[in-house]
Amino acid sequence: MTGTLVNAAAIIAGGLIGLCLQKGIQERFKATIMQAISLTVILIGIRSALNASDLLEVIVCMALGSLIGEAMGIEDRIEAMGRLVEKRYSRSSNGGFARGLVTASLVFCVGSMAIVGSLESGLTGSHETLFAKSLLDGITSVVFASTFGSGVIFSAVPVMIYQGAITLGASMLKPFLTGDVIAQMSGVGGLLIAAIGINMLEVARIKIGNMLPAIFLPLVYFMVVQLF
Repeated sequence: MTGTLVNAAAIIAGGLIGLCLQKGIQERFKATIMQAISLTVILIGIRSALNASDLLEVIVCMALGSLIGEAMGIEDRIEAMGRLVEKRYSRSSNGGFARGLVTASLVFCVGSMAIVGSLESGLTGSHETLFAKSLLDGITSVVFASTFGSGVIFSAVPVMIYQGAITLGASMLKPFLTGDVIAQMSGVGGLLIAAIGINMLEVARIKIGNMLPAIFLPLVYFMVVQLF
């Protein structure tokens, strides 16, 4: 769990720095910086998505995963959690806290570095990928917190839960985590990262939370094939 703990600490530290800078950055600079970060997020997502070797499997996983997520109402539950935390711990009334929590949580959790890094920590004890991710997340959280506010800091909690669960479960899933499976999971995750960037640009409103189950469907598919 060392890599995950360092990652969470980096997000908190970056968020605190961002809060200190919140009033010192003019709105026009914030807008330009956010657009630059959004484009970078899209690029990261596209590069990760290209790791997938089976396009048909990606399409099926995205469609089926979205149906599952929509039925579970994941997006609404995440936003409700954000509003609940905002009501208890923040004086913000414009919804920025919840938006910051949801956006930051998705950016930090959905992606190949979160998946691969957590698997490496659990399987080999190597934390290099998560340490690199910590640096990137720390820098990003500075920008996010200066724009969205304190909700970004609380995103460290879902990051710990998500990456910690993958790390702890990696040893049990080791026989099924082949290179192809990880590549397909990273490919699906890359598409979701690109969608996050599109949301950040406010070009469209994509319910990314409801698509989260798609990330794990390549693993489920491989497990089913091996068992039957």
